[in-house]
Amino acid sequence: MAGLDRREEVWSALNAVTDPEIDESVVSLEFVTEVNIDSSNRVEIDFRLPTYWCAPNFAFLMASDMRDAVTALGWVKDVSVRLFDHFSADLINRSVALRQDFRDAFPGETDDDLSAIRQKFLGQAFERRQELLLQYLMARGYGPEWIARAGLSELIGLELDQQGIALRNLYLFTRRKIDPNAEENALAFTTQDGMPLNGPELKSYLRKIAATRRNAEFNGFICRSLLSERVKRSQSENPEVSGEISVPGKKSTPASAVKEGISFTKGAPIRRPLGSFGELR
Repeated sequence: MAGLDRREEVWSALNAVTDPEIDESVVSLEFVTEVNIDSSNRVEIDFRLPTYWCAPNFAFLMASDMRDAVTALGWVKDVSVRLFDHFSADLINRSVALRQDFRDAFPGETDDDLSAIRQKFLGQAFERRQELLLQYLMARGYGPEWIARAGLSELIGLELDQQGIALRNLYLFTRRKIDPNAEENALAFTTQDGMPLNGPELKSYLRKIAATRRNAEFNGFICRSLLSERVKRSQSENPEVSGEISVPGKKSTPASAVKEGISFTKGAPIRRPLGSFGELR
């Protein structure tokens, strides 16, 4: 039973890792194909992307984030993350194992440490999650004036249903990353640059951030379609490839049945209410 509990902890940690461009969990996207934990609490994670030519910088970000998320579990002694069926898999796997930067994986080809890309996609995730939460709140009677003046403590204190709690917590997670020094009396809703939202201009702002969400959802649809076709092709060429997750001592289980993950197209995951903004630190 303890082994299964620890496996669940690993999947929960992986659930928090997102594709940087799509802002959906690598679990809900079914990128992760296998998780194994040995008797010494070493964790092995295998993952595959939709195509052989997926951008190596995105692949590197996901691999390193998976490593860090699982390493943070107190009982884990070591983490091995393996990308396969990718043209840069060997370079990425080696550098992630050695905890190198992206530029170390591709010496002489880039000077980029991916911090700018991380910031760019953090901003997009912030806008996407904010737009979903704002649409939810406006549908329940919270108007432009309230949105423009509401503080973080007021937002946290709202009594919401399970959908609202999930959307609020997902938004606040990126809000904390965008502005880690924000106090609870700070405005709940700002632009990613920290500018207040002007009530009369809210409609135009919502149109802008809705475009961010639609673009991410379209990219997510493309990724799922490509990965589905890739799995089907692998199965037709090799019937032993099932696209399922191997659970030692148990029958293999489809990835989608193990963890729903962060998926806005399938409905946001249920989260408990927060006691304070500081819980997201």
